Amino acid sequence: MTIEISDFSATPKYLQLANAIIEAVKMGSVVKGEMLPSINELSLYLDISRDTVEKGYKFLKNKEVIASTPGKGYFIATADVKQRQKIALFLNKLSAHKKIVYDSFAREMGEDASLDLFVYNSDISYLRTLLKNLTKTYEHYVVFPHFKEGRDQAADVVKLIPTEKLVLLGRMIEDLPGLFPAVYENYEKDIYGALEEALEELSKYNTLKLIFPDNSDYPKAIIKGFYKFCQQYAFNHILVSNVSKEKIAKGICYINLAEDDLVTLLDKVIVKNFQIGKDVGIISYNETPLKKFILNGITTISTDFEMMGKAAAQLIKNKSTEHVEIPFYLTLRSSL
Repeated sequence: MTIEISDFSATPKYLQLANAIIEAVKMGSVVKGEMLPSINELSLYLDISRDTVEKGYKFLKNKEVIASTPGKGYFIATADVKQRQKIALFLNKLSAHKKIVYDSFAREMGEDASLDLFVYNSDISYLRTLLKNLTKTYEHYVVFPHFKEGRDQAADVVKLIPTEKLVLLGRMIEDLPGLFPAVYENYEKDIYGALEEALEELSKYNTLKLIFPDNSDYPKAIIKGFYKFCQQYAFNHILVSNVSKEKIAKGICYINLAEDDLVTLLDKVIVKNFQIGKDVGIISYNETPLKKFILNGITTISTDFEMMGKAAAQLIKNKSTEHVEIPFYLTLRSSL
């Protein structure tokens, strides 16, 4: 039995250990009744903590894959392990809404899949390194292709993944050949449509400002949709690259993308003693559970992240190469 623990993976090491043993049972490398290494032996061999090994064994015991005998140790309890698809999921970053996608995807795949999670921090070079240094192969590689720099290299990097195993999430990549499933947002159309839906509430503000941080991984199509809406409906409009330097004034509605920038913006508004939703408007990207409670509710424009994860899993299950556009929603609250 070969067990490999990757320091690059965001999947907890105890789960990597458990998945490796399940895979070994499935492949017949270990058989029913065979003894497993002790916790101490495996801890030394893999250079991981005893707690990690113990947690992995406990996970397998709860699944009834292994059992234990006092004084003897752990052994394989069954050879009847359902074959599961191995899936690698590459997130550009960890966030509340990415967790919603991950949880929805994992829930929909259920026991049919063994998931390994990797986070590449929107760094295309790091994604390339991860793909080249994977220690095992997967049936599917699910990728959020959001990059701070090097977007022109996206197709070449993602081509490291066999086309028949690729699933794109969040956005499409131009010039990427072949048939593969994708679940994506239409960023230009989405922000235009959401702002148009909020037109009546926006009419009390004289200027709209989009907070779009420099060197971010947000798609530039958001800016195009914002400009298109403002020009269509004759709003004064400004792009803000650094909200910490912004001078807050009455009559402005801010459209915010990054969660950290939202905190800075709210701080500045509260210091000015402005009334949110009357003196200053705020729209935040990406719905999260807390936003309906913050300051009587923050208006959001957001895709359906739960649907995104579920749709990706269904495409894999159905062996489909369909491209699915996820709907975008405006949720009006008192901040507008």
